[in-house]
Amino acid sequence: MIRTVRVPDVDDLGKAWKQVSAVLRPTPVDTTGNIWLKLETTQPSGSFKVRGAIAAMRDLAPDVEVVTASAGNHGLGVATATALLGARATVVVPGNASPAKVSKLQAFGSVELIQVGTTYDEAEQHALSLTHGVYVSPYNDPAVIAGQGTIGYELDAQVDGPMTVVCAVGGGGLASGLGLWASQRSDVRIVGVESAESVAMSETIKAGHDVEITVGETIADGITGNLEPGSVTVGLIRDHVHSLVRVTEAELRQAIRYLAGNHGVIAEGAGAAPLAALLAGKVDVAGQPVAVISGRNIALPILANVLA
Repeated sequence: MIRTVRVPDVDDLGKAWKQVSAVLRPTPVDTTGNIWLKLETTQPSGSFKVRGAIAAMRDLAPDVEVVTASAGNHGLGVATATALLGARATVVVPGNASPAKVSKLQAFGSVELIQVGTTYDEAEQHALSLTHGVYVSPYNDPAVIAGQGTIGYELDAQVDGPMTVVCAVGGGGLASGLGLWASQRSDVRIVGVESAESVAMSETIKAGHDVEITVGETIADGITGNLEPGSVTVGLIRDHVHSLVRVTEAELRQAIRYLAGNHGVIAEGAGAAPLAALLAGKVDVAGQPVAVISGRNIALPILANVLA
């Protein structure tokens, strides 16, 4: 069954900006290198996902429980939003979700955590089957998309002149929101980056219809999985994102090491994906390149292995 989801517009962005900026401080931009870094790793949840969660949950009555599926970071964003807004949520994650993310989710008394199956797709299907609360997709939701796009409003004040903003793409909520923001500026280009092991978005856009892919093993667990059928992010990315590129596991690991060694920044695989693409020369850059380092929630044993 395909859910009917409203396609967000620039008015939604403006509303989300008022909601998010009232709760969260702007994240910094590291300008010490040729590639500037928008550090969403400094968010209280450890990733940008808290933006969309706040925007979606502030649209609901305080006593309405949120139900969602997540590879980890959206769940942490929702959990953080419940603490900030005094709400409750049920979060469904795969049984093999990142231990670092699961451990953090378990610490929230306002969240019921359910682990199902071994893939994000199975977690999403289970969450959609639950009959209590309101389902908030990590990407296929107008308020979530608009909330992620609030990064752009901060960049308006932080980066002068033309820029190419590079972000990771899984379900496409972040790229969709940034694409909507960029549609209001003639000097901004958005480039999305997928793991080469999970390319549902680019394959769906290429085919012109929903495509189910086989997901490989990747350190970028935050951007893996197939898309919800009929996701509005597909059309938004097709219309507002300049290009989609893919990065390999070796390139992801190199970017994680580069961030730690050159900037003292801890990033998970998905968070390092934009920098990986830029370092590998895969991005068609116009103006100042800005990599959205979207999350830091990496399990310590994995980080130690990458750094070693």
